[in-house]
Amino acid sequence: MAGTDAIDTARDDIIRAFLARAGFGKACLDWLAADASFRRYGRLTGGPARALLMDAPPGREDVRPWLAVARHLSGLGFSAPAVLAEDAAAGLLVIEDFGDDTFTRLLARCTDEGGLYDLAVDVLIRLHGLPEAAAPWLQPYDTERLLAEALLFTDWYLPAVRGRPTGASEREDYCGLWREVFARAVSSRPTLVLRDYHVDNLMRIPGRAGIAACGLLDFQDALAGHPAYDLISLLEDARRDLGPAVASRARARYAARHPQATDESFTTAGAILAAGRNAKIIGIFTRLLVRDGKAAYLHHIPRVWRLLEGDLRHPALGDLARWFDRAVAPDARVIPPRAKAAR
Repeated sequence: MAGTDAIDTARDDIIRAFLARAGFGKACLDWLAADASFRRYGRLTGGPARALLMDAPPGREDVRPWLAVARHLSGLGFSAPAVLAEDAAAGLLVIEDFGDDTFTRLLARCTDEGGLYDLAVDVLIRLHGLPEAAAPWLQPYDTERLLAEALLFTDWYLPAVRGRPTGASEREDYCGLWREVFARAVSSRPTLVLRDYHVDNLMRIPGRAGIAACGLLDFQDALAGHPAYDLISLLEDARRDLGPAVASRARARYAARHPQATDESFTTAGAILAAGRNAKIIGIFTRLLVRDGKAAYLHHIPRVWRLLEGDLRHPALGDLARWFDRAVAPDARVIPPRAKAAR
């Protein structure tokens, strides 16, 4: 405990020195609720500007990808938080504070659901219409990366519900099936993929019009990949149920500006990417429990299973659907127990 206290005190000293250099030495710092990462955010009040502190401890987080994507998005005309001060080596940033109006909170207050999703779709319409969005320094969202994410299911969820590691043969079969279908979901004309594009990471900014009214968060893992990915990330939300009418309206709005979204190749890629994403999320939520002791996301797993089962009904995913039926029978698709599982 004493060692931990010493580390915390040293980090606090680094933060205070950084804030003083940035002109926020007299500001009051109030830490916000933690998220699934090792980053944390604090609101700064009483300083020269309304701002947030991002604390991303080196060795666990790296602020440089966030900085690169934020500046890229801003240069394209999107609302990413402005950077007011930075010490990338120390993992500290002072950034623009967009306030508290995430789409999630607005929806909880019964704000117009269709209007918020229209705005979110309009951001994607604009983003996917910009060839320069796929900056050359972005890493590709290719088969190997997609496969590594899908393997979170076999490497974390299955051991947690079975109490034993996944067998090598079963894991190999799983890899082979995903490799085959992911080859159909790698775009020949990639775009910027934000990867966690959902209502928790979108904000409405007062006083801004059009797509600028939509504040973007949590984009540090952006890659260059298929445009269907962020659309399905928005519409197959692990954290909330979205009615079919709203989803259909959103898809139609996107397709009106990007007609290729109705092509069989696009819809097939979307189903494949959605299935891979949902398998990944089940694995991530389990890893948060087993590795990090965070159980807050477990109650979403039944919803994500329902989404995955819907994705697996696509004809292109028939072999994978049968693999999932063998690996986890429908009545065994449960929330992992709150105890460390064998790996």
